[in-house]
Amino acid sequence: MLSDQEAAALACVDEAAVGRTLLELIAIPSVTGSAAESEIQHHLAGRLERLGLDVDLWSMDLPALLADPAFPGMEVPREEAWGLVGHTAGGDDGPTLILQGHVDVVPPGDRAAWDGDPFVPRVTGDVVHGRGACDMKAGLVAHLAALEAVRAAGLRLRGRVAAHFVVGEEDGGIGAFGTLKRGYGGDAYVITEPTAGTLITANAGALTFRLTVPGKAAHASSRDAGVSAIDAYVPLHEALARLEASRNVDPSPLMAEYPIPYALSVGTLRSGDWASSVPDLLVAEGRLGVRLGEEVADARAELECCVAEACAAHPWLREHPATVSWPGGQFASGRLTEGHPLRDEVRDACADAGGWAARPRERGAPYGSDLRLYAGAGIPTLQYGPGDVRVAHSARECVSVPEVVAVARTLVLTVLRSAGVK
Repeated sequence: MLSDQEAAALACVDEAAVGRTLLELIAIPSVTGSAAESEIQHHLAGRLERLGLDVDLWSMDLPALLADPAFPGMEVPREEAWGLVGHTAGGDDGPTLILQGHVDVVPPGDRAAWDGDPFVPRVTGDVVHGRGACDMKAGLVAHLAALEAVRAAGLRLRGRVAAHFVVGEEDGGIGAFGTLKRGYGGDAYVITEPTAGTLITANAGALTFRLTVPGKAAHASSRDAGVSAIDAYVPLHEALARLEASRNVDPSPLMAEYPIPYALSVGTLRSGDWASSVPDLLVAEGRLGVRLGEEVADARAELECCVAEACAAHPWLREHPATVSWPGGQFASGRLTEGHPLRDEVRDACADAGGWAARPRERGAPYGSDLRLYAGAGIPTLQYGPGDVRVAHSARECVSVPEVVAVARTLVLTVLRSAGVK
């Protein structure tokens, strides 16, 4: 049952405003590492100020963050990165709930695959299409709508609610990392990544690796005088496939619904600089899934051992072994402590707000996210947000406005029940 205060706040969730804000944010092409990533942070700072929050918008010290031994990695060059935190004033009589979301989006890819400009949102019925629609401009909008509803209802909280809007989640998590380094934390985090009506309480990790395979150059007409780096790579690729299979035996129950919970994938291959030359170098880059609870160092060591064993069994690579390095994003796994009350608080809020017919089920996710940084800092964190990750990062990316509204209503009740009402 809802209290009068809860009912009043839910009545203040404005579906029309949700739709307008979603269109506005999608139109800012905040590709990770771009100038627009900084632009949207300044835009959102203004919105948080208009909601009456105390706002801290700061330029992060990139050299200091990159030099930190715990830095989580980065895959695109950045000249700047902006942190943004807004929180309610006072609130010393209760806990602090953090509403977190990342502002960056991945590049649109082949624009010919889109039905129009990916950064000009397209509306069909109650569905909005565009890059970042579900990953995760919709989640940002749900946060803003929930904060506005609590404010419009005139409610005062015993504790605090804060919005942490971060850059760089897509390429490692520099925004969340820098925000924690600035001293911002809380008693619990709700991240509105797209979860398709479920509660995500655990994330697998994801480590970017680079495999450098040597060959021996020769003229293509006498290729027997050389060694093709492409041919030398083939047994390594086969060994990586066997490693993936072995790492996915008997996964955690939270991950059991996925065909490949901890995927190992090679995403790029670069080799050769002339069609009539035997290539003397191949560079492969890929992604290694990290199992729940697995140490990052152990995952790296297992892949390195796999490559070393494959090299030892190959006549060329035995004397000229491939090398492994770890550039780019380095996502550890992370999870909400089993049995922590945050899970049931959000579940109950969802049911009471009428977001879905039943309390959402719990599961893990096979991708890395900022959740692991907060879990690593000892702060209970889960993901619950609008949209379906299966259309994220694609030209089919979209989200329904009613789903954003349903998540905003859930967040309203979560805020009121977690922080408490005076």
